[in-house]
Amino acid sequence: MNIKDKVIKKEYPIKVVQFGEGNFLRAFVDYMIDIANEKGVFGGSIAIVKPISYGTLDAFREQDNLYTVILRGKEGGKVINDSRVISSVSRAVDAKEDYDEFISLSRLDTLRFVVSNTTEAGIVLDRNDSFEGLPESYPGKLTKFLYERYTAFNGDGNKGLIILPVELIEDNGKKLRECVLSLAEIWGLPQAFAAWVKDSNVFCSTLVDRIVTGYPRGYADKICAELGYEDKLVDIGEPFALWVIESDKDISGELPLDKIGLPVIFTKDQKPYRERKVRVLNGAHTSGVLAGYLYGLDIVRDCMQDSIMGEFIRRVVSEEIVPQVPLPENEVKAFADSVFERFENPFIDHALLSISLNSVSKWKARVLPSFRDSFKNKGELPRLMTFSFAALLAFYSSSDLREDGLYAKRASGDEYVIHDDRAVLEFFAENSGKDGFIEKACSNTAFWGEDLSEYCGFTDAVKYWYGKIACNTGEALKEVLGK
Repeated sequence: MNIKDKVIKKEYPIKVVQFGEGNFLRAFVDYMIDIANEKGVFGGSIAIVKPISYGTLDAFREQDNLYTVILRGKEGGKVINDSRVISSVSRAVDAKEDYDEFISLSRLDTLRFVVSNTTEAGIVLDRNDSFEGLPESYPGKLTKFLYERYTAFNGDGNKGLIILPVELIEDNGKKLRECVLSLAEIWGLPQAFAAWVKDSNVFCSTLVDRIVTGYPRGYADKICAELGYEDKLVDIGEPFALWVIESDKDISGELPLDKIGLPVIFTKDQKPYRERKVRVLNGAHTSGVLAGYLYGLDIVRDCMQDSIMGEFIRRVVSEEIVPQVPLPENEVKAFADSVFERFENPFIDHALLSISLNSVSKWKARVLPSFRDSFKNKGELPRLMTFSFAALLAFYSSSDLREDGLYAKRASGDEYVIHDDRAVLEFFAENSGKDGFIEKACSNTAFWGEDLSEYCGFTDAVKYWYGKIACNTGEALKEVLGK
């Protein structure tokens, strides 16, 4: 069977231009719009634009832009394994090879949205970018695209667009807007165009959350056999999703995804939701994975299923992190519960060592804010987060620095490689195992942005737990949990 036989594809006017044909957008934005079309609340299709030379759109053309999204994981205590053929994409355009077609999209009367995912490095101002032909950078392409639209509609204020970048940087919409306006000035475009960009277009800052593993390399044949048809674009992700959209103007009427039960939040301030994600999900990872690895575990799911490590992660989140998040406690607890389910996903083997990358800066960004607030609010050290800091020092303890990282061993004798900034690795290589190591690590303001030794009793507590972890991580975990 061919995937084209699985659905009767309805024709909708193009409402969305999407920069990026990658796995995440297809299993997130395109998936939601497909459901919105089915529910009769959107009535629009997507034109995908491939913004870079790498890769081809052959599979899209062969499959009439149809593909399957499979969501697998745990939700509400149940194992989920659902598939859906996505028909919301009507066109796939190579911006470089099909430049005229790409520009023609800017002149569509029906167009309302621009979505992008060009990686974190995509929203960067390139002052050397050229207006002539196809600009190299994504902000350059968007500026050219908007200028062509502005020109085609003679600066009509009603023809501005709603722009939704999902790149994983803070204030992505604001930064993209700044890049567009800077390029308009550098390129000498009319001031009236800059005014139109400011007044007639809505640049939203967004926060997105869904793990998408993409094409099932190594077992695609098995997946396609289960589906009953070949799909070169099959896309696999987890059931959990969250899309927080911040804008000064209310756009929810034009994108009513939340009205049909999709996990979309429209807000004037996304920062509390970003903080919730960073503190709870990312904070849980950083608080637990280093101790978990030293304890002898290798993937997140194993940590959650282990009676000792699972309790540690649940308690550090529930007792020490959740109370510090500036949102209603019931919302944060519900989010934490969803995080625990995601960590237990039976279909994703999330390696602890991959999460351990750059753990020093991660502890500062993900754990320290909760640590600081907890200490301020309770007047005492948060016991489990303090333990996580000691585990970080134990994980990084080695003098074997090589070109590709800092080599260390856990109790079993397994060798592992620590990857972080060179200055971080050099500090640990030079100081590990020497007198004053704990004191120097705690007071290193270059790492933490403050002197952690100033928290009453912190250095002594870290020194105590560091010694216990080095001796026997499992027994140390039991002790810190009061077992």
